[in-house]
Amino acid sequence: MTDRLITHLRHLDIAVPDHAKQVQFYTDLWGLTPIAEDSGITFLAAEGSPEQYVVRLREAEEKRLDLIAFGAADEASVDALAQRLAGDGVQLVSEPGALQTPGGGYGFRFFDVDGRTVEISCDVAVRRHRRVEEQEAIPVKLSHVVINSPSPQRTRAFYEKHLAFALSDTLFHPKMGEAMYFMRCNPQHHSLAIARGPHVSLHHASFEMRGIDEYMRGTGRLLRHDVKKVWGPGRHLAGNNTFSYFLDPHGNTVEYTTELEQLDEDTWHPHLYDFTQPEVSDQWGTANPMDEFVAAESFNDPDRGVFVAPPV
Repeated sequence: MTDRLITHLRHLDIAVPDHAKQVQFYTDLWGLTPIAEDSGITFLAAEGSPEQYVVRLREAEEKRLDLIAFGAADEASVDALAQRLAGDGVQLVSEPGALQTPGGGYGFRFFDVDGRTVEISCDVAVRRHRRVEEQEAIPVKLSHVVINSPSPQRTRAFYEKHLAFALSDTLFHPKMGEAMYFMRCNPQHHSLAIARGPHVSLHHASFEMRGIDEYMRGTGRLLRHDVKKVWGPGRHLAGNNTFSYFLDPHGNTVEYTTELEQLDEDTWHPHLYDFTQPEVSDQWGTANPMDEFVAAESFNDPDRGVFVAPPV
């Protein structure tokens, strides 16, 4: 798209009451690497990713989603997006300027239509990363983020209009209607998805593994440590990616995945998938059945950070 100025997903920032417990989970069990720490804030990188960090954990009295960060190509793109958003009446949290987070860079923040804080940045220093080896069951990168919205059509329209995200596929239920929109900002099937939920919250964050073997080894490690499994292992139809969903210590859903589809954007036409059909949810038929109880696990707690910018 000629007006698409966002290039990719950078990181997800969350706040939790028990910071130490959360850090231990994401490092010792999930497989991320701490790269910086400062007064109750920890920045975690994925070994295979050039991003300075893919998760930021912040200690706070209440659990919340601090922000979702996306990359842009250059300062001109960042400035153009900020100007476009402000001109359309979107509330900016900060004006474009130098970032004080690891890797520096240039960026700004704003509230989306549901009140989430979103950051757009460029010129962040590339982290010295490495090839994840065979049988090494740690995340290569942050794959995608899924958010809950009580008005998913409105949220989808916001990201299409203001950030030029494109629809890849839609899940629907014959009685409940459209339930999830898979949105892309590059040829990856989705970097963001919007789920119908009872309140604004994080649905899940997904991390890409090296391959099927590493994905299954990671899944097995979490099962052996009695981490609560929500759903999986299996393979979705939309995106054609594998999935194993677990709950972190504060009830956020996190996913191991691999082989997410890369699209030819010039020829792709979105599908409308009925997720009551078993093969839509899981082509393999190996996951526990998707039902209302499994779905409710990822509703999460109502986000306390709506229209309130994080302090850092």
